[in-house]
Amino acid sequence: MNTFNTAIIDIGSNTIRLVIYSYSKEAGLHEISNVKKVARLRKHLQSDGNMSEEGINILKNTLISFKNMMKDFAVVNIKAVATAAIRQAENNEEILQRMKEETGIQIDLLSGEEEAYFGYLAVVYSMDIPSGITIDIGGGSTEITLFEQKKLKHSISFPFGTVSLKQSFVSGDKINVKEKNRLYQYVKKQFENLSWIRDSNLPIIGIGGSARNLAHIYQPIIEYPISGIHHYEMNGEALNKLSEYLERKSIDQMLQLEGLSSDRADIIEIALVVFQILMEIVNTNSFFISKSGLREGLIIHHVLESNEEAFHCERIFEQFSNQLAFKYGRSEEEVENLVSLTENLYLDSCKLHLLSYDVEHLELLKKAARVFSIGDYIEIDSSNQHTFYLLANQSIPGLNHKDRVKIALLASYKNRDYFRRLSKPFQSWFTREELKMLRQYGALIKFAYSLNISKRNVVKSIKMEVEGDYLVLYVYVKNRAMAEEYRAENQKKHIERLFKKKVMIEFINEGWNE
Repeated sequence: MNTFNTAIIDIGSNTIRLVIYSYSKEAGLHEISNVKKVARLRKHLQSDGNMSEEGINILKNTLISFKNMMKDFAVVNIKAVATAAIRQAENNEEILQRMKEETGIQIDLLSGEEEAYFGYLAVVYSMDIPSGITIDIGGGSTEITLFEQKKLKHSISFPFGTVSLKQSFVSGDKINVKEKNRLYQYVKKQFENLSWIRDSNLPIIGIGGSARNLAHIYQPIIEYPISGIHHYEMNGEALNKLSEYLERKSIDQMLQLEGLSSDRADIIEIALVVFQILMEIVNTNSFFISKSGLREGLIIHHVLESNEEAFHCERIFEQFSNQLAFKYGRSEEEVENLVSLTENLYLDSCKLHLLSYDVEHLELLKKAARVFSIGDYIEIDSSNQHTFYLLANQSIPGLNHKDRVKIALLASYKNRDYFRRLSKPFQSWFTREELKMLRQYGALIKFAYSLNISKRNVVKSIKMEVEGDYLVLYVYVKNRAMAEEYRAENQKKHIERLFKKKVMIEFINEGWNE
C-alpha cells in the first residue's frame, strides 16, 4: 500500500494552520494532524500597506514551529500557501523571500481566483450537490463561486473579510445593531453587482471556519441528535434565530459558547450577516455547511496531479464506501457481491409486484448494501449498534444528514425491535411511510447479507417465483454453500414478514468445487 504524508500550510488573515494528510489508493485521504495558530496577520498591515516586522516575525516563528512538528510525521511533501493578508501586503515579495531563507519553506501566494477555485474543488469532490454557490469568508477576503453540474462557471474574490470588516465597521469587541446595519448596506451593495448570483435560487455552501462555527453553535441549541457538520443544512429561519441568539450574548458569554472558537467570538456575527445577505441576493432558503475547504481543495488537487483517477466527483459515496470497507476488513469483491445480490432481490420483487419499483429506493438500497453491518469488525454480537453509530456519527462525503441516517438505519438492520429503538430519535425526520419503507428494505438487505456469510462470494444470482402460496427463491451458486444455506434458512423470516408469504429456498449449484 503506497501511503504518503503531505502537509498543507494555510496562511490566512485570521489563522495560520498546519494540516497533515495521509493518502493511499485503498484507504483514501485521511487527516492525521491539525494545528492552528491565531495570528490575525491582517491586523499587522500598516498604513503604508506593508506588513509590520511584528507580523512577519509571528509568521516566521509559526512556520519554524510547524516545521519541527512535521518531522514527527514523516512528511514527504509540503504545500504552503498564503492568502489575503500576505496578498494585500505591499511588501509581500520580501515576506515570501524571507520565509524561504529563514525557515526553508517555499510559500505560494494564491490569487483570489485561485483561492476560490480550491474551495470549489473541495465542495464538488465531497458533496452531492450538482449546482450551487460557494462562499468562503476569511479574515481578509471573501470568495464566491457558482458551479453548474459540478463545473465552475463564475468566481470572484472580494478584498474584505471578517477581520477587515470588523476594523472598518465595529468600534468595540462586539458589533452592535447600528454597526450591523451599516455593514449590511455595504456588503449588500457589493453582492448586488454580481448579476450571475442574483435570483439564481441555487443552494449556498458555506466554506471555512466561520461557516463551520455556525453549525457547531446551532446544533447543541436544538439538541441535534447526530454529530458532524459536513453537508448540514440550515435554512433562513435557522440563521435568523441564531442571529437573535448571538445578539443577546455579551462578548464574555460568546467566549464561553459551546461550539464557538474563542478566536472567532468577536467576528462570528459579521460572518453571519454576510451569509444572510448572500441568501437574500441569491433568493434561496438553503445554506449548507462544508467541512471541506481551501486546504482540502489543495490536497485533492495535489493528489489528482499524480493520479487522475484518485477522486471522482460523480461517485463520491461509492468511493468512500470502498475505503470504509477496506478499513473494516472487507474486499471490494465482497462489497460488490452484496450490492449485486441486493439489487437482484429488489428487481425480482418488483417484477412479481411484491414491491413497487422506485429508482431512488434502489439507489438507497445499493448504497446501504455497500456498508451493511460494518460493525461486525468491532463485535459481531452488537454489530448493529456499532454499525449505526459509525455511519450516523461521522461525516460521509456525498450524503446529506437525512440520507446519512437512512443509510445508517438500513445498514444496521437486525430486527423490527432494534430498528424501532435506533429510529426513535429521528421520528420527526421521517413520515410513518418512510420508516416502514426503511424497515422493509433493511430486512431485504439483511437477507441478502446472509447469502455471503462465508465471504467467498459463491452466490452468483437469485431468481424469485411465486408458486401457489409460496415464494420460491432459486439461489444459484458456483461452489459449496453450506454456510449460506444454513444462514439463509435462519434469516428467511425477515422476508416472509416483508412479503407476507412463506418462503422456500432452493440452492442450485452450477459449478461444484470440493
